[in-house]
Amino acid sequence: MDYKQINKESWNKRVESHVKSDFYNVDEFLKGNSSLNEPELKLLGDIRGKSVLHLQCHFGQDSISLARMGAKVTGVDISEKGIHTAQELNKKCETDATFVVSDIYDLPNHLDQQFDIVFTSYGTIGWLPDVNKWAVIVNQFLKKGGRFVFAEFHPVVWMFDDNFNEIKYDYFTADPIIETSSGTYANQNAPIEVEEISWNHSLGEVLSALINESLKIESFEEFNYSPYNCFNGMKEMSPGSFYIEKFGTKLPLMYALSAVKT
Repeated sequence: MDYKQINKESWNKRVESHVKSDFYNVDEFLKGNSSLNEPELKLLGDIRGKSVLHLQCHFGQDSISLARMGAKVTGVDISEKGIHTAQELNKKCETDATFVVSDIYDLPNHLDQQFDIVFTSYGTIGWLPDVNKWAVIVNQFLKKGGRFVFAEFHPVVWMFDDNFNEIKYDYFTADPIIETSSGTYANQNAPIEVEEISWNHSLGEVLSALINESLKIESFEEFNYSPYNCFNGMKEMSPGSFYIEKFGTKLPLMYALSAVKT
């Protein structure tokens, strides 16, 4: 199966519903709200004057938020509709981010530049079958001494079925997860149906891939909450912090790391 084409079509279908959703709250974003969360902001620090490559940027909110912090940002995504919407949003926000349509593995054919920071976050690497190739791309686009900043949902989450009733998938598996679903995490009632192909990557797999590319892990932290109400059965424990109600705070829901190119 052509996973790139299937997933590109699924994200193209999602864009319109996401832009209109309360989840992404574009109206408040246009007024100046940042879409970034505390874990990644802590790792990013002061990025004024820095060049930033944002991988898998969807329709550009995080890219524009980074630009508002004073960085020179290039956002990349496989979805043409996502990038088109990002460019429109960039104009409305009067920021100067640049956006490129590309599959991550194919990015060297579309971009010839190195950056101070490579950034990606939340629901990204699960769409890629090979994190070793992904780490090669991260390394290729980082300047020597540059930093990789990454926040992602915890791989334990993807072991469960959608309602967290049972463990459905092996933590250590290279097999693709092929699903068809209606609606979207940003709006479960959205009138769309998507087919998608994803992979679960263990923490060891991710960390080893980065280390093998001479990226020195300088910070790594796991969290028992999600900054987004994006899974079934979630409850808010404090503003911007959600957990799976049936598990309380016992389940790891995300992790964040930074690494330096040595």
